[in-house]
Amino acid sequence: MSLLTGIFEQSPIIALFLALAGGYWIGKFQFGKFQLGGVAGSLLVAVVISQVGVKIDDGIKAVLFALFIYAVGFESGPQFFRSLGRQSIREIVMAAVLSLSGLATVVVLAKLFALDKGLAAGIAAGGLTQSAIIGTASSAIEKLGLAADEVQKLQSNVAIGYAVTYIFGSFGAIIVCVNLLPWLMKRSIRDDAVKAEAEMLKGARIYGQGEAPALPELVGRVYRVESAAGQTVAAVEGAGAVTVERVKRGGKIIGIEPGLTLKRDDLILVVGRRSGVIGLEARIGTETPGADGMELIVTTRDIQITDKEFAGQKVAEILSKSENLRHGIYVLGVSRAGAKLELSNDTVIEAGDIVTVHGVQEDLQRLAGRVGPAIIPSDKTDFVFHGLGLVAGLLAGLLVLRIGSIPLTLGAGGGALLSGLAFGWYRSRHMAIGNMPTGASTLLRDLGLAGFVAVVGLQSGQQAVQTIAQSGLSIFLIGVVVTILPLVLTMLVGRYILRYDNVAVFAGALSGSRSANPAFGEILDKAGNSVPTTSFAITYALANVFLTLLGPLVVALV
Repeated sequence: MSLLTGIFEQSPIIALFLALAGGYWIGKFQFGKFQLGGVAGSLLVAVVISQVGVKIDDGIKAVLFALFIYAVGFESGPQFFRSLGRQSIREIVMAAVLSLSGLATVVVLAKLFALDKGLAAGIAAGGLTQSAIIGTASSAIEKLGLAADEVQKLQSNVAIGYAVTYIFGSFGAIIVCVNLLPWLMKRSIRDDAVKAEAEMLKGARIYGQGEAPALPELVGRVYRVESAAGQTVAAVEGAGAVTVERVKRGGKIIGIEPGLTLKRDDLILVVGRRSGVIGLEARIGTETPGADGMELIVTTRDIQITDKEFAGQKVAEILSKSENLRHGIYVLGVSRAGAKLELSNDTVIEAGDIVTVHGVQEDLQRLAGRVGPAIIPSDKTDFVFHGLGLVAGLLAGLLVLRIGSIPLTLGAGGGALLSGLAFGWYRSRHMAIGNMPTGASTLLRDLGLAGFVAVVGLQSGQQAVQTIAQSGLSIFLIGVVVTILPLVLTMLVGRYILRYDNVAVFAGALSGSRSANPAFGEILDKAGNSVPTTSFAITYALANVFLTLLGPLVVALV
């Protein structure tokens, strides 16, 4: 034991990564349908390690949490701003219901068990995992006009109540949001997240690494000219809605232009949609294996529409006046703010829309030169953009608005989330800057959240266990009720009154209404995509305000 203590004193970071490794190992085990998950596992292992005695700096926790919440906001910024409006009323009600039910639960239990104002406020802060309540409650206690020693005692009790209940506050939210909610809905988070993503993609299929369709939409074929002898390239292209990309005559590749007349035994490379290529053999000639010089590299590229000539117009209008521009270009889809659009002649293209096109490099460069920049995939992160994003968020978190004696602030977490949302939205409008590969974003989310939770366990685990041993389980059990009851009541309101029908969206809203970041991390892991993020972001922002107000209210009502 003394050896471990010495190691952790010299390098507390070892304790942090040991908690992460052990937590994710434990989190893999499944008991029936219950699985602890890596975040909750890291918290439990950190509490165990903390009994040895670990001192770890608060700055590490702040950095990890800021990285996590900023990455979450950045990923969901476009969808978040698109979802704002009357459709957000459910999320507002969710956050309000949880805060009011949390306040009622704390006040009733405090009166039943004769808790003082300090313990009651501390249990509210820990059981609802809203650390800001400590500050607002302590400030309210100072204004009660009590003797200095009594004020100090009550403020100490705030810290004790918080330390004893915070760990289960995090763990209990995971149980309700990740396990109890899917049981109530009789569906899994993953299934509904996939369903919601499919609706957003309008049926488009997203292929994983190494995957490809067995029947690709765009194909290339080489034909020996027989039936088409004497026809022009333009005639062949018009008949089959395809493009002729190579012509080989007498063993040599020759230049192509619409008026070029094809001769018997010419070899031509035709590229087009599979439906257009079927049947071309009868109109052109025999399909042949590839020949030297007929190889052609085609590319799929995303291009952002920025040119005013194309923004605000229907697809039919754009196609009618840009015949030369679109030669050899095949549009695979259009998306706006991360959501797929139905592509038809009446679809209106707006500035910032992303068009996915397929063609040869020369054609793509010609198109990108006119309509807007091509988005080149990169594994590099734009640290200038995201560094400034984090700075802006953390500065916003320092701002304090006072309503009477009650200080309202976003805090570092709320500021980083708001900044992530704003910078993510801006990136969606200007895709040439602000790149963050999916792998980098995933690492920030996973390491940031699990590391933050592990630091909390290392810092408060020992004190929590000691307090429980000294005062019995009463404070801990009261904290369990404060954690579970408001979540369950809010969950029932969401299910039967607000009529949430998608488990992934519902879980995001429920975890956000409790500012339950560890639970949200597990929800994202179960979902496998960012579907729960929008509802979480709305309720999380509201919960930061509503729950912070509980501090002085608990002090006033107990």
